[in-house]
Amino acid sequence: MQRRGKATSLAILMACEIGAMTVWFSSAAVVGAIQRTQAVGAQQAALLTSALQVGFVVGTLTSAVLTLADRHDPRRLFAASALIAALATALLAVLPPTGPLVVALRFITGLCMAGVYPVGMRLAATWARGDLGLLIGLLVGALTLGSASPHLLAATGGVEWRLVYRVAAACAALAGVAVLFCGIGPGMARSTRLDLTRFTQAWRNPAVRLANLGYLGHMWELYAMWAWLVVFLEASFRASGLVDAGRQASLWTFGAVGMGAVGAWLGGWLADRVGRTAVTMGAMGASAGCALLMGWLFGAAPALVIALALLWGLTVVADSAQFSASIAELAEPDSIGTLLTVQTCSGFLLTLITIHGVPHVVAAAGWVGAFTVLAIGPLLGCVAMARLRALPQAQRLAGGRR
Repeated sequence: MQRRGKATSLAILMACEIGAMTVWFSSAAVVGAIQRTQAVGAQQAALLTSALQVGFVVGTLTSAVLTLADRHDPRRLFAASALIAALATALLAVLPPTGPLVVALRFITGLCMAGVYPVGMRLAATWARGDLGLLIGLLVGALTLGSASPHLLAATGGVEWRLVYRVAAACAALAGVAVLFCGIGPGMARSTRLDLTRFTQAWRNPAVRLANLGYLGHMWELYAMWAWLVVFLEASFRASGLVDAGRQASLWTFGAVGMGAVGAWLGGWLADRVGRTAVTMGAMGASAGCALLMGWLFGAAPALVIALALLWGLTVVADSAQFSASIAELAEPDSIGTLLTVQTCSGFLLTLITIHGVPHVVAAAGWVGAFTVLAIGPLLGCVAMARLRALPQAQRLAGGRR
């Protein structure tokens, strides 16, 4: 296969990441349309997303234990995963919206995403030359756009929910083929044998452990915000008397989640210059502030709610890539893929608590209580990154101890 340069390979990789990740939030995007015509409860709706999260956790755990991302061609792993996820999502378009088989297909999709998200980051890292934060930031930005895109399709109005699944499946299938045309950078260090000690470095290495704890604080908030923002916005818009609240909620959820792409790109650019710990602490502090404020704006003027949602969407992802970049800088070269997979596995396992917990907290304490709980994660994440900043190993990060 012809060797491609850095710019071309990264452009292909980002396009593939956008396409493959459309399947992730396809269910979250259509749940409002489904609920308007069928009796689907909050927990059933949450299960459509959390089943995928469980599948992702199982997939990443398996990949980490077997060190797949460090022992195999990442392009082929990405391609196979995206194509299987496309098939599973296409089947959703011909089935009832909920039920055991639908949950199983969402689980399979999540299983496959373990071969897309961390593997894509591993592939991007092979091209890094003093710009690792920006490269992974660009990839996470692409991931964010892919996650947001089903909301845009749902917001066009009159789109039948099955069509959202079909489009998402087609995008993932195209990504699975196109990624084979992506090149691998010179920084690829491949492991030739199974070594379980690489897996345990995630906890044994103090610097890696603190980077992972910071990531956990970030993930406590992120996916619950993405999963439930559309529900909050629709309820808030209805309470304020906004016409066509459902469509407007989908549109502005796309805007808020999509703003994360800008945040990821900007965060990556800044982190390579001012430091990983500075950017992660700043972003988590800002997103926690947005979470603490958002619930109090329920039913307020839509323009005010939208403005804060866009700011929250920008800041909630601005730090995401930098935890992965920190692992890539702190880990041994032939363990990067495995440790990135361990990191994402633990983070997505944690998201199951908040995704399922939000509706219970809303029922007990309203949206103020629910979003306040989400803010706890990034605040604790700031503490972890401040401790990492004080370690001698922090000198290996871009920006050193800044």
